[in-house]
Amino acid sequence: MCCERGRHRHKSGCRCGGVQTGRFLQPCLLLLLHRHTTHGYELMQSLGTFGFTDSEIDPGTVYRHLRKLEEEGLVNSNWDTKKGGPAKRLYELTAEGEVFLHSWAVNIESDIQRLKEFLTKYHAQFTFEERR
Repeated sequence: MCCERGRHRHKSGCRCGGVQTGRFLQPCLLLLLHRHTTHGYELMQSLGTFGFTDSEIDPGTVYRHLRKLEEEGLVNSNWDTKKGGPAKRLYELTAEGEVFLHSWAVNIESDIQRLKEFLTKYHAQFTFEERR
């Protein structure tokens, strides 16, 4: 994208498309929790496997999403006091969260199809030089 490369061709900020990082955190967190129950810090470390950079993984944002997922009944959390040191929140996926995760996957597959169709049409209309 032009913003990622610092080559804006428009003056009023970036109007290019792209995945909304914050919103995409939700299915990633749910998928990580499907693997196993864990703490927020471990979740943040694992988000890199989805292509998130360290600058995109803001702890405040991650914890806000976890609270929202919990409010919606998709995630449960409890204080883990079994290990030494300060208590930490332990997050787990609920049955409703698993259903929601599956619906995210269906929507993502649909979006991929739409994006592929767009790119096919885009590449048919523009030469490589025009796209640069």
